Amino acid sequence: MNNFGSLHRSLRASRRDFLQRSACGFGAMALAGLLGCEQSSQPAPRSSTAGKRPKARQVIYLYMSGAPSHLDTFDYKPLLKQEHGQPIKIQVPDVQFNAGGHVMQSPFRFAQHGASGAWMSEIFPNLARHADQMCFIKSMVADHGEHGTGNVFMNTGSGRAGRPSMGAWLTYGLGSDSKELPGYIVLDSGRIPIGGAACYSNGFLPAVHQATVFHEGKYPVADLARQEPTAELQAAKVALAQRQNRDFARAWAGHSQLEAVIQSAELAFAMQTAVPELVDLSGESQATRQLYGIDEYDTDRFGRQCLLARRLIERGVRFVQLFPPKLDQYDQWDQHFYLEQGHRANATAIDKPIAGLLADLQARGLLDETLVLWGGEFGRTPMVHVNPAGVVSATGRTHNRFGFTVWMAGGGVKPGFTYGGTDEYGVFAEPEKKVTVHDLHATILHLLGIDHTQLTYRHGGRDYRLTDVFGEVVHDVVG
Repeated sequence: MNNFGSLHRSLRASRRDFLQRSACGFGAMALAGLLGCEQSSQPAPRSSTAGKRPKARQVIYLYMSGAPSHLDTFDYKPLLKQEHGQPIKIQVPDVQFNAGGHVMQSPFRFAQHGASGAWMSEIFPNLARHADQMCFIKSMVADHGEHGTGNVFMNTGSGRAGRPSMGAWLTYGLGSDSKELPGYIVLDSGRIPIGGAACYSNGFLPAVHQATVFHEGKYPVADLARQEPTAELQAAKVALAQRQNRDFARAWAGHSQLEAVIQSAELAFAMQTAVPELVDLSGESQATRQLYGIDEYDTDRFGRQCLLARRLIERGVRFVQLFPPKLDQYDQWDQHFYLEQGHRANATAIDKPIAGLLADLQARGLLDETLVLWGGEFGRTPMVHVNPAGVVSATGRTHNRFGFTVWMAGGGVKPGFTYGGTDEYGVFAEPEKKVTVHDLHATILHLLGIDHTQLTYRHGGRDYRLTDVFGEVVHDVVG
């Protein structure tokens, strides 16, 4: 009996001791990132900007799943109009669908905007006013030309499900500045991209780094509503449970899963107050609502999500990801048919909200430390789509992973700058300025003060990183 009592006393420890002594430092490593309340036992990633303040602290990823056509948005190609309806005069690569159709001109007018003279399609009249804040990379290439693997690859650096997403890596490496909200939040606008949850998974990182999906409505997270009739009674009930849990935890030090459950309960309780206040936009001015296009039929849905993204950034959330809103008639940017109508509808839904987001972040002094990233999984061909049965669509384009466009703003990138390009048809990225997805990820990490070669996690006997064994920082786009 005495021996048991001695063992029991030796197991009793403070909460901090418990976290430090837990197997693999799970509590201190993973939960500190989420709650921002403990020091991590995992060595901090060495910074690629050692001794300097990182360019960015947070990220808003406007992920346009479905693959917007660079030829109809930001990559102006006058040759397509000249050769419209003619066979293309260069050898084109194999793509998912037959690309042997004739050249298709853009149905949209292009014009140059701002002092930078950036070419932009008429479908972005509001974004055009921010041309001098935007940094275009027009020489992107991807490894996969199919939506499922393409989406997963663009978000995780691997075409196979099971790898951590960019947001998971960032919360693992940097933690979160919010004590009431998760560090990585996905805003659901009605449809998750093909590829599913693998696009925002924690992969083999601790589960705390998986994105929390916020759905639309007053209670965007399941089981968030208070179960007791008053907040006081709820708080008292939670406090009692916490005391009991901590007594048990001290008696059984070494079981990190228990502490993780306790910490998750604490965060959930904090979220019961924080989230309803977060999603309640009634306190926003009418001018702000108009800026984002809220209460307007075409833009209300995505406008609310963009405003919510700004509010999350204000509250210290590290990584916020948005997907294009579900439309009544057209697919999300995936226009093999009726490109003019589909791209115009998709652009209308996001143009004013994103322009409002950029303006709002700028006005509040948040844009300099917030990296805004826009892009899809690949681009589109200059030729019309031809399906496997040989049926020609004269109104849409098929997939092209060999050259496309993304843009960034804020967060330390060069404003009003364009890097790279594609050939005169828009098929191939400029060879000497080709930017891979791994390069893009390396550059984003660099802007947040992380050396992408040092942000690693050991799994299955080897060290993994977001950029695998590839990737170079594109220093030319860094301001």
